[in-house]
Amino acid sequence: MSTLHHLTDGVLFGAAYYYEYHRPEQQRAGQLERDLDLMVEAGFTVIRVGESVWSTWEPENGRFDLDWLQPVLDGAHERGIKVILGTPTYAVPMWLARLYPEINVVRRDGQAMGWGARQEIDYTHPAFLFHAERIIRAVVARYAQHPAVVGYQVDNEPGNEIFHNRQVFERFVDHLRARYGTVERLNDEWGLTYWSHRLSTWADLWTPSGNGQPQYALAWRKFQAQLTTDFIGWQADVVREYAREDQFVTTCISYDRPTVQDDALTRRLDVTAGNPYYRMRDHLALPLTATPDESWMASGTWALYAMADRMYSSKQAPYLVTETNAQAIGGPHQNEPAYDGQWRQVAWALVSRGATMIEYWHWHTLPYGTETYWGGILPHSLEPGRTYHQLAALGGELRTAGAAVANLTPDADVALVYSSNSKWSQAEFPQIGGGAGEDRGGYDRIRDSFYRGAFDAGLQARLLHDTQLTDSTPEEMAAAHPVLVAAGVTIADDAWLSWLERYAAAGGHLVLGIRTGYEDEEARARAERKPAHLSEAAGVFYDEFASIDTPLAVQGTDGFELPDDARATSWVDSLQVLDADVLVRYDHPHFGRWPAVTTRAHGSGRVTTVGTIPDPALARAVLGWAVAHGRPAAASAGPEWRPQGPSQTVAGATNPAGERVRFVHSWSWEPSTFVLPGAVRDLLSGEELAAGAELELGPWDVRVLLET
Repeated sequence: MSTLHHLTDGVLFGAAYYYEYHRPEQQRAGQLERDLDLMVEAGFTVIRVGESVWSTWEPENGRFDLDWLQPVLDGAHERGIKVILGTPTYAVPMWLARLYPEINVVRRDGQAMGWGARQEIDYTHPAFLFHAERIIRAVVARYAQHPAVVGYQVDNEPGNEIFHNRQVFERFVDHLRARYGTVERLNDEWGLTYWSHRLSTWADLWTPSGNGQPQYALAWRKFQAQLTTDFIGWQADVVREYAREDQFVTTCISYDRPTVQDDALTRRLDVTAGNPYYRMRDHLALPLTATPDESWMASGTWALYAMADRMYSSKQAPYLVTETNAQAIGGPHQNEPAYDGQWRQVAWALVSRGATMIEYWHWHTLPYGTETYWGGILPHSLEPGRTYHQLAALGGELRTAGAAVANLTPDADVALVYSSNSKWSQAEFPQIGGGAGEDRGGYDRIRDSFYRGAFDAGLQARLLHDTQLTDSTPEEMAAAHPVLVAAGVTIADDAWLSWLERYAAAGGHLVLGIRTGYEDEEARARAERKPAHLSEAAGVFYDEFASIDTPLAVQGTDGFELPDDARATSWVDSLQVLDADVLVRYDHPHFGRWPAVTTRAHGSGRVTTVGTIPDPALARAVLGWAVAHGRPAAASAGPEWRPQGPSQTVAGATNPAGERVRFVHSWSWEPSTFVLPGAVRDLLSGEELAAGAELELGPWDVRVLLET
């Protein structure tokens, strides 16, 4: 992150800007100058350009037009606006599709994807890579020395397709040969005796479109993610041949893409950048009033914070927001521009969780194309309206707050493990049921249940990838993160599970959820008692489990406080107690024989086992109890900096100067008050406030405070 500190005295603020999308008559009428002047008035400090228009950069094979962007960069630089330059490799020109039809993605059904959208290419194909490298070098070489350019975005939201092209499959076979050496070893590791799948030669391996073996499926998904990581890393390396020392390289991540492994992907980049989109209006209300949905956008304030923490988790460092909602996002059937105040609320929420750039998609709403009704900051008329004026006010606030809110390290009361391998495995072979049967998003449902519980308890969370966890010793992690949730981590090797046991022994409070410790790194069910390598430390084991269609009522024991509406959902592990204490039981004639939640002291720490997917009320109670029974983290918000009303969130962070910053939100139409636990300075008004002073929060309001 050192490449970002010199860029700005505060959070970068701006939008994706596509001057080339303006109609010709608007370009001739001086729209560029009007746009840039409006940006200055709105406090913009950055724009992103160029990543979507390969056919503009290279109208025909080998004929380049590179000068059209010069006026945009010159105009931005004259006004003090920084520029992130994109490489256009995600949207190929039609002449390339015509010359090399074999680069088109082949999907699982064996059919070519076709053309007319975007990201239709197999980006491992040599013909594509030749032309991609040529356009990258041409564009970056042309503008690398321009003083406006501070960084590069390679490609755009990579990992949208799983490639079933024949040449990709052949590369997969080579990958397996390199990893396993012989077909005999592959037969043993994957258990291919089953259903007569033993291979006598590598040529016997069947294609993934007809596969029914979990071990194969996991290997295929991991291979596809490696293709994406390699492609983005290759682009970054090409760009760095031209980039100055003071320029960064990133890509913008859409985190639900099927072949993105963000922790691996960002190792090849200087900084994480992501695109958090979210449902607006009543979907942001607290308490939650809108019905949660399965939209690709975050739905609910808790989900907004979860997206922010996911972006921070990629490198465990501050990140850039390269795209987020300006007006309505989606087709004309779904238009949800924000209520007044919500744009600034969301921006400050993202900043509180480590965002050091807020960039909107996009500057002006397009008059044509797929995204005609994905609203920009300016409407179709190009006249500044409510969105522009709301964001201009936010720009003023960010400028006032300055460096005090840039490059923050967010607080964390609870850490939660994120496992890409477990997500892929459960997507291919679902283990959790949904309303209509199997739930291919079951892993997210398990993990999100605990994140939502932490959020509802007023706690702040940190996501840690399973690959990052063991970068620290168990003792270091126990000191830094006294409460660690490992739920749904089906895919894990022996060493990783043993590390969890040592974490608890070293003083950490380990909260185990369902499926963790059930399968090994090859997606093979373990022969040990479950949870494997952890049952002795947990004081429980199980050898039976059940899916449940109807949530079960639960009851607390021995003074464990539980809301009346707490429920166990979807799953029950038949936990059998060895020497653990029972905290929660099922209120059911059959399942009541087994505990729902147990706990046991282990070494200097504790293991708490949750044998179900908790609903928000149950998860809130369990995690609130876990934090209260763990050692407080030195950097964590004290219990006094907690929400004081049902519409409030309270977040804390530390800036590079070591100062403590607090963010108090009220996500409601109803005004609320917050009594300050300590003395602060309001970073937006400059007002000094003493401990015990009462903050007045209006509808959809936020206060940004520096401890003094």
